Amino acid sequence: MKDKYIELRINRDFGDILSVYFEFLRQNIKKFTNVFLSYNGIFLVGLLITSYLMVSGFVGMISEGTNVYGMGSGESNEGTYWTYIIVGSIIFFIIFILVAGFNFSLSSSYLVKYDEHKGQGFDKKEVWEHTKGNFGNTFLFIILLIPIYILFFIVALVFAFIPLLGMFAQYIVQFAMTAWIGVSFFSMMSQSKGVIDSFGEGWNLVINNFWRSVGVNFILGLLNGLLFFIILIVPSIIIGIYTFHVVENNVDVGGSVISTVIYTLGLCLLLILMVYAQCLSQFVNGILFYALHEKTYNINTRSKIDQIGQTDQ
Repeated sequence: MKDKYIELRINRDFGDILSVYFEFLRQNIKKFTNVFLSYNGIFLVGLLITSYLMVSGFVGMISEGTNVYGMGSGESNEGTYWTYIIVGSIIFFIIFILVAGFNFSLSSSYLVKYDEHKGQGFDKKEVWEHTKGNFGNTFLFIILLIPIYILFFIVALVFAFIPLLGMFAQYIVQFAMTAWIGVSFFSMMSQSKGVIDSFGEGWNLVINNFWRSVGVNFILGLLNGLLFFIILIVPSIIIGIYTFHVVENNVDVGGSVISTVIYTLGLCLLLILMVYAQCLSQFVNGILFYALHEKTYNINTRSKIDQIGQTDQ
């Protein structure tokens, strides 16, 4: 049975936004995952290389530490292992920035096309073309996030000196900022607005619906985190059992290809899921944008009223 189209341009309250998000996810998870894997190939390879470098570095450091305690001998390669860790971390940071912007854009484009076609009747190439057409704005948007996050860290540092109330205030500001950034970005992607104008509209929509925006990002962030945790349970158990085997049997992890492969794949899976979770968070703010935008402007409601009036004539 074909899934029913979920109309997004409706003024929804807090509970309805949560329900619509999970229904949208249920209907579109398979198709979006296909889009995600199709256009993230180079980044996934990069994450695999990053994982290998960092795992090789950490495993080598562990092996080097074992040698210090007399269980091995030979020339120290500590400098080489630190190089692996540092290079891997730098590559990860660069890829993370690129992936964050690209997948925010990709998930937003998917939602835009879903709304335009009133369902899943679109090809993944359309999602790519829409994403590609906004590369310039996406890059500028990411650049402007740097001072925003610096300011947030300063505010968070100030709140850290305020007992208890400071912690709650920090979380409120954090989720409000997340909503503002997500809604602003989606405004840019869906309405072809400039970056500054998008930040302005996102600010107005979030501030005028402050607690709804904060609540949606808090609850769905928590639930997405729980889903993330559940997905990781099985691979975590497998890696945990293998680690127990390594410790109990004094396996030389530095010289074991199997250890390197297992830990590399485990870290790579974690990084990929972190990237995928970013996409889900932008779906949250895309749906939130449509609800807040319709509440503010009533464009879809007015259109329906006009259509009814034309039909009656």
